[in-house]
Amino acid sequence: MSLGGGGGGQQQLQQIAQAIEEIEEEREEVEAEVQDLRNKQTEIDEAIEAIETLETGSTVQVPLGGDAYVRADVLDMDEITVSLGADYAAEQDQDAAVETLERKKDAIDDQIEQLTEEISELEAESQQLEQQAQQMQQQQMQQQMQAMQQQEEADE
Repeated sequence: MSLGGGGGGQQQLQQIAQAIEEIEEEREEVEAEVQDLRNKQTEIDEAIEAIETLETGSTVQVPLGGDAYVRADVLDMDEITVSLGADYAAEQDQDAAVETLERKKDAIDDQIEQLTEEISELEAESQQLEQQAQQMQQQQMQQQMQAMQQQEEADE
């Protein structure tokens, strides 16, 4: 990579700085996605705990939306409706419902692992660009020092 003139080096540094900023924004988006997935895992854990601890005849608070709840009695713990994805749901007994939720958690684990790898790659790319920018700045400073020394020698 050649520096060209002094102005060309500055332009390259600006391009590198912009690339680093774009990588940082992408990394933050991926980290937010990971956090959303972890929140889903927490919700699944809470659902599994409720399925394993509730019994037929238990009284629960059922969310209606808008932060409104209604008290209800559980009529049958062997009739649990679980979302299967793609707008499909199935009525399952307790064991099957827990198995379905565990599989969902495993799939989320896989997604988190892939996204974590992506974050690592983005961080490595950012570090590489930062090192490149530092090297360019050092080269520019050396060139400026040499030019100043040559000017001083010419003035003598």
